[in-house]
This record gives sequence, structure tokens and C-alpha cells, in this order.
Amino acid sequence: MPIGTEIMKSGRGSSGTKADQERKRNTSYDVAKLAGVSQSTVTRVFKDGASASPKMRKLVIAAANELGYRPNAIARGLTTNHSNLVAIVISEQTTLNYPEALVHLTEQLSERKLRALLLTSDSDTHADKAMELMLEYRVDGAIIATPFSDDHLRTIKVTDIPIIYFNRASHIRPVSSVQCDQEEGERLLASALLSAGHSSFGIIEGLLYSTVSIERKTGILRTLENAGIGDITSVAGDYSYEAGRRGFVELVQKRGAPPDAVIAINDMMAIGCIDEARYNYGLKVPEDISIVGFDGVGPARHQAYSLTTIQQPVKRMAEAAISMLVERIENPDAPLEKRKFSGEFIPGGSARLGDVEI
Repeated sequence: MPIGTEIMKSGRGSSGTKADQERKRNTSYDVAKLAGVSQSTVTRVFKDGASASPKMRKLVIAAANELGYRPNAIARGLTTNHSNLVAIVISEQTTLNYPEALVHLTEQLSERKLRALLLTSDSDTHADKAMELMLEYRVDGAIIATPFSDDHLRTIKVTDIPIIYFNRASHIRPVSSVQCDQEEGERLLASALLSAGHSSFGIIEGLLYSTVSIERKTGILRTLENAGIGDITSVAGDYSYEAGRRGFVELVQKRGAPPDAVIAINDMMAIGCIDEARYNYGLKVPEDISIVGFDGVGPARHQAYSLTTIQQPVKRMAEAAISMLVERIENPDAPLEKRKFSGEFIPGGSARLGDVEI
């Protein structure tokens, strides 16, 4: 008898009105009844690694599709003491500056049949809320791409939630991490500018508390100071396009004139800096001034900017982060690990460049 016919028959009876039945959530028992198999057979079909013949699998899947049934992953997780949820804690700037990181992280989780719980945190208050949600949803682990305080990290340790810091390191307490080599990348950029003859530099920094910004600025200053460059002016930024435009204005005001080159801590500020230099100061880039960034985001490749930058290996970093996290979920005693990846030097049309050893 056709499956559809059986559904119509099973829909009639004393189980309630038509509206009640439309609201009814079908179970494995309903699938078994429709397919004419045992409930244990349905369980085997949907259980990874369990045996079921191709014919039986096809029959059960057809019935399940007719009923719109799939096993309840949350309920199944409760029986195994795993939620199969992984928190990804990011800041608004993370989504703006390298959104592909989120794409690659969620793809890696999906391949392992894990689900992402996306949480945002741009302040201590937001971090408190993110922490509460991690505990409420009983996440199996977390990828953290935003600063957490010592109190937050202590709570995580007490609750035995394995975490991986993404594109940052913790200077508060030991935490497993995956990141791009920030200092190395800035050394390459600064060296290429130096070898082209630039002698005065402006730096547009990131947020003061950001370890990423601190490491990048350290790489710039060490390279320039080792080359005997003393004409260096720094201004604060917040990673945004608007901060790049404001930063360029502040550099000119502080110096009284534009520097030979501006090193912005990230691409979005570099792009804002380019627009400000061109449209409000009438400068040609790179003929009058060189401007470089860091990250390798999509807009940096647009012809209008052709930004010289360091492209982070975000896909490889995401693969490493999820692999490390899964290992620690399966083996809570796995030792701490820190992986650092080299970024790719991308010479563009936004800067006059000399030779640099990569």
C-alpha cells in the first residue's frame, strides 16, 4: 500500500481534531508504523555506525520524509551527556573584519555533526551574558575570538568546558590557541616599506586592550626602531572604516604634514585612510603616500584600493581550531597547545615597495 495512503488512514481515529493532528509532532513510533518496521529498526537507521540494509534504510527514510520526522538532537544529547553544541564567541569587529572566519568555523563544525551557538561579546557585560548562555546550553566546548577576563576564564576552568582562543592568545592564564603570527606579518610590511626608502611613518592602532593590536604594533615598532627610524607617530583606532579616516586626520594634525607611509593595524582602517588621503587631502596613493593594512579581507582586493596587506590563513586556522577543540572534548586531559600560522604577504597598488625577504 502506498505510504501516502497509509498516512491518511493513520490520521483518522480518536487522536483528536484535524488541527490537533497537524500540530502533532511525529515520533519514531509513527515512522515505524508507517514503514511497517520495528521502532528499533528506525533507531538503527538514524544512528551513526548502526547496521541497516539499504532496502530497509530506503523504506524508513521515505516514511520519515513523509512525516517530516528526524530524531531530536537535543534529547539525544541529553542521553549521551553531550549537547553537541559549540559556542562561538565573537565581537562585532570580528564579523566586520574577517567574516569568512565564522563561515569556516561553522563549516568545520557541521562536518563533525556539531552545531554552533553564536554569541557576541563586546564588553564585560556581554561577556557575562555569553558565559551564562554557554552554561545554560551546556555547550561541549567554545571557540573564543574576543577578550575574556580572568574571572570568565576561571569559571570556564571550573566547569571543565574546553576552549580554544581564535586569532588571539591569553596573557592572563594558559589557554590553547590558534592565531596568525601578527608580529611576523607586520615585520614583512614594515621591511618592504623601509626598503622602498620611506623614512617617516604613521601608525593607526586598534583597541588598546586588544592583544592582536598590541602584537601588531610591537612588530611594527621593533622593525622600524631596528632600522634607526625615529619619525613615528601613532594614533588610536577601533578597527572601523571611520577610525581609518579619523586616524589619518589626526596623524596629519599631530605631524603638521602627512608621513611617507601609514601602517593601519587592519584593512578596514587602511581603506578608510586611503579614502581620506585621496578625497579630503588630494593625495595620490601610492605616489604621494603609501598605505598598508592587515587581514586580507575581501574589500582590500577591490581595484579602487588594491591594498598591500597580510592575508591571514583563516581557513587553515579554523580547521586547526575545531580539530583541537574536538580533541579536547573527547579527551579532557589533552595538554594545552598553541598553534601559530604565517600570513601571506600580498603586495598591492596602495604602497611603494622594495625587496623584502619573505
